[in-house]
Amino acid sequence: MFCTRVKEFLRKNNIAFTDRDITSDATALAELEKLGVMTTPVTVVDGETVVGYDVNRLKTLLGV
Repeated sequence: MFCTRVKEFLRKNNIAFTDRDITSDATALAELEKLGVMTTPVTVVDGETVVGYDVNRLKTLLGV
C-alpha cells in the first residue's frame, strides 16, 4: 500500500524513479539488506534513505 503511495507521489510531482521489486529482483533485495533495512518502501534520494511513506521528508529531499 505505501509503495503505491510513494510511486503516486513521485508521478504527481513529475519525479523520475526506478521501481524495483525485491520479491523478483535478488540484486534489489541484496541492496536493501546492505542498507540495513528490511521493510518497504525505501526511497534513496542523493544518498539519503527514506523508509516508508514519509511525504514530508520526500518533499524536503526532492525540493517539492
